[in-house]
Amino acid sequence: MAKNNESNEELKVLLQRQASGRTDETTFDKTPVNVAAEPTTREILEKAGKRALGGGLPGAMAMGIQVGSLMWLRTTMNYQYRYGTSTTTAIKHLYAEGGIRRFYRGVGPALFQGPLSRFGDTAANAGMLTLLNSNESTKDLPVAAKTFAASVAAGFWRMFLMPIDCLKTTLQVEGKPGLGLLKGKIAKGGPKVLYYGAFGAAGATMVGHYPWFFTHNLLDEKLPKAESLWGKLGRNALMGFCSSFVSDCCSNSIRVVKTTKQTSAEVISYPEAARLVIKSDGVSGLFIRGLQTRILANGFQGMLFTILWKGIQERFFDPPK
Repeated sequence: MAKNNESNEELKVLLQRQASGRTDETTFDKTPVNVAAEPTTREILEKAGKRALGGGLPGAMAMGIQVGSLMWLRTTMNYQYRYGTSTTTAIKHLYAEGGIRRFYRGVGPALFQGPLSRFGDTAANAGMLTLLNSNESTKDLPVAAKTFAASVAAGFWRMFLMPIDCLKTTLQVEGKPGLGLLKGKIAKGGPKVLYYGAFGAAGATMVGHYPWFFTHNLLDEKLPKAESLWGKLGRNALMGFCSSFVSDCCSNSIRVVKTTKQTSAEVISYPEAARLVIKSDGVSGLFIRGLQTRILANGFQGMLFTILWKGIQERFFDPPK
């Protein structure tokens, strides 16, 4: 029974995250700075493993639904990050390249990336807090400093996973030829090319982390509380969408440069990637490329998982007696 309760709690965490419009590359989990007792390494890894699995079979189904229903928008967004164009033009171009299947290039890496990201976020957050709280010189640091340190630790884990992100993003942007393009880059520059864009990815997540939680906490304080389940779900979805909107506006330019550097056929630096974008779309391209599609995807995700949460709530958490 206790095991089922733990699984349900992790499923709730997963669904609440998705219903709020957050993805595994948008923000880290909120760092629980004040804890009653410091966990052991084994407890940290066990918790991280449970968070990665996200509620067992129902959680896996939820993640499958997310990838199946939203990856076409994420692929469109990454294509726009690299090449610009409007959402409609990008969708037409991608469809002409290979129909529906074209939008799901990179689906394998995408299914691995989510659980591994959550595992690292949870382990890095808890591990860093344990380290800071067990050291006399750091245990009394301000909450903001501990949160920042935990986020940095989680950021390093994201950088470790960059080869998976690189493969996924390259396949999304370039389609079937992407694998050959990536092999060519590795032949020229060695395995290190798999980590191109790592600092951009970590930087975008870090930049988006604080605006997301600041907006979310502010709205949580200002918006009236809801009583009904649908009211609570709608309130959470609205807060999540607004938080993601602010976060994405702050970090979009970094994501554009990261994707351009990561998927370029040639080895280029971050400044060169930025110049390529500016040459094509002007300075505004850095800030608005793919942003409309990203906001649309976040809104659709929030609505989808709000409805999904209602069904799973009734099926797994509050079954009829």
